[in-house]
Order: sequence, then C-alpha cells, then structure tokens
Amino acid sequence: MRWSHGFVPLLALLVFLTSLPAVAGPEDARSGPDAERPVRAEGDFGRDGPECRTAVDGPQAVAHCHNPYPALYWVALHVECAHWWDLDVDGAAVEVRPAGTVRLAARCWSGIDAVWVTQHRV
Repeated sequence: MRWSHGFVPLLALLVFLTSLPAVAGPEDARSGPDAERPVRAEGDFGRDGPECRTAVDGPQAVAHCHNPYPALYWVALHVECAHWWDLDVDGAAVEVRPAGTVRLAARCWSGIDAVWVTQHRV
C-alpha cells in the first residue's frame, strides 16, 4: 500500500498530539501543599486578594487588577481562544504591589471563548 504525501504529515501530527500529557484546565482542582489554585476573575476575590476586572472586545482581552491590601501579589491573564487552530494565551505573572494597579492584555487571532486571572500571594 502506498501512502499519499498529504497523509503522512497528518498521521505524524495525530501521533504527536495523542502523546502529549493532559493539561489541567482552570476549573480543575489541584491538591498538595504547594498547589496554586487559580481563581476566575469575575469581580471581587473577597477579603484577601486583588480585585480584577476583565473585558473582551473582539479578539482583545484586557484585565485591570487593583491590590488594596498590604501584601504583595502576582497576577497572570489567561485567554482561551475560540478556534482550535488559535493558540491559547497564558500570560506572564505580573507583580501587583500594595495599593497598586496593573493592566494585563492579550489577544487571539479571531475570537475569545474565556478569560480569567490567576493570583498568587508572595
């Protein structure tokens, strides 16, 4: 049997994708003493953490995080793109000093399905 030239790269991609480890999503619970638990930014984080507000305008996502507490925090923006071929974005963590505000931004090529912010107290 002769393999077509278009089928071999597709088969190689399929083998590669099935060999990747499973990646936990933002809703998955993690356990252990050193586990960071991501929190969805839907307004207020409660009593101990920065308040982050997110906005989506087409392919652009923006988050503004304000830390009213005396502790230092790290926040990171995460974006899940709408199309399977578009790469999701996990932004670098940014320091939010006490009484400070930071702006986080990311984009997809076409559309956005979900946006959330994770936080970590230093």
